[in-house]
Amino acid sequence: MHNLAGLMVLLFLAITFLQSGYDKFTDFQGNLEWLKGHFSGTVFDGKVNLALKTLLVFELIAGLLCIVGIIEMSVSGGTVFGKYGAAVSCITLLMLLFGQRVAKDYDGARTIAIYFASAVFGVYLLQ
Repeated sequence: MHNLAGLMVLLFLAITFLQSGYDKFTDFQGNLEWLKGHFSGTVFDGKVNLALKTLLVFELIAGLLCIVGIIEMSVSGGTVFGKYGAAVSCITLLMLLFGQRVAKDYDGARTIAIYFASAVFGVYLLQ
């Protein structure tokens, strides 16, 4: 394994986003109701349904790109898909961070920052 650290970061991101996307897909209504309360009185009030669908798509794309990146690295040593997976992960995490900051959920934002550091490290390793 040439880039074991890169593989581990991609696996971390794939697990993170595929599990989160799966949860949003299987319990969309529950997530939607909770988020409506979380964002009431903010700029996202009334826009949570679209935001949640957008986030779900980004999470699934990030997770799938990371899985394809793992396969690509394992088969050919290439990093194109992994790099894209890590980059889409960063964009997704920035969307989540923005939402948490708007909702004034600073503990949630702090948690996202930890995930973001891992995703940025992945982009760095795979470029």
